[in-house]
Amino acid sequence: MAKYDVLVVGGGTSGMMAAISAAEHGATVAVVEKNKTLGRKLLVTGGGRCNVTNNRDKEEIIAHIPGNGRFLYSAFHQYDNYDIMDFFRSNGVALKEEDHGRMFPTTDKSRTILEALIAIMDRLEIAIYTEAPVETLLFDEGKVTGVELEDGRTLTATCVIVSTGGRAMPRTGSTGDGYKWAKKAGHTIKPLYPTEAPVLSDEAFIKDTTLQGLSLRDVALSVLNKKNKKVITHQMDMIFTHFGISGPAVLRCSMFIHQTMKRDKTDEVTMSLDALPNVSKGELTQQLQKLIKDDGDKSTKNALKGLVPERYLLFALSRAGLDENAPLKQASPEKIAQFIEFIKDFRFTANGTLPIEKAFVTGGGINTKEVNPKTMESKFTCGLFFTGEILDYNGYTGGYNITGAFITGRIAGMHAAELALTK
Repeated sequence: MAKYDVLVVGGGTSGMMAAISAAEHGATVAVVEKNKTLGRKLLVTGGGRCNVTNNRDKEEIIAHIPGNGRFLYSAFHQYDNYDIMDFFRSNGVALKEEDHGRMFPTTDKSRTILEALIAIMDRLEIAIYTEAPVETLLFDEGKVTGVELEDGRTLTATCVIVSTGGRAMPRTGSTGDGYKWAKKAGHTIKPLYPTEAPVLSDEAFIKDTTLQGLSLRDVALSVLNKKNKKVITHQMDMIFTHFGISGPAVLRCSMFIHQTMKRDKTDEVTMSLDALPNVSKGELTQQLQKLIKDDGDKSTKNALKGLVPERYLLFALSRAGLDENAPLKQASPEKIAQFIEFIKDFRFTANGTLPIEKAFVTGGGINTKEVNPKTMESKFTCGLFFTGEILDYNGYTGGYNITGAFITGRIAGMHAAELALTK
């Protein structure tokens, strides 16, 4: 029966960082992972390029973790995104910055990050058990004492860090195992829901695939509540799909669709799409009046060419009842006004998102009020720590969730080592 100071369950992003942190603080450490290899989800993040963190100040990062990001304040004061960058650079991984502050390895390969983490774990002599699914956590008189594996082996430890992830992307091993162990330790689980997920719509134009495969750049997409007030707006790219909409702006809105449907007790919400968010309605009206004057003899579709992508333009013209082949100057002022309204505020309904298994991130999880935000230790069970996506916080894609994973892992590992070494 092997005994360790700190045992980490789950060899993903936050688990590997927790193990490294605990070992760097002097603890004997083991990682228990049910997959054959470590870091399966890490390999597919950032489109397989691994967006390791984001180069923004902590206030802005926490603002990009809209699901309960405030919980991470104490952790950020001990270790932040700049520390993550220093950690990788000092371990030989060169990083580069891309749009929206996203940081990637210069190799553009997630494997570079994973190999660096494994090399550090190797150097720190961290024991790694792969293909070792955990049956349950072991407790004794309000303390955690270790884990029992499915094959009957027992590993004992002074501290156990649960880094098993959420339920999003189950093919990477995130199947929600940790929630039942947290419950066993007395924790409550906030209802799980998909976030950063593509959005479903039953609208006729989706069903008849009129716009399927069409990408729109730099649009403003909003979620409206039942009073037609904007709940959130994201200005980014999006794409129309065979089941609804997807792309960065959509993924960021998805959590708010769930929350609005729940709050308004409805099974659909209204979305508003502004295809030209950098042009006001007044400016667009002036542009069109000038086109009518200068190019009024041209067919409507040719006169308005380039305003928005062609497929979207033709869709907008048909929605406004404008004949694409008729000369622009023949269009009635009412129909021109309708066209402008459509470009600036196209409303359609969404019926939720793809299920949690198809989402990138899990919303909900272990109630953070039951976890010490300075240490990530359970307030109910001595020596039990939680990190990453199993906790009830969630961020946008763009290096925010992984930042949360690295930081909570780092903090949990450090405090678990300190606790274990004083026992």
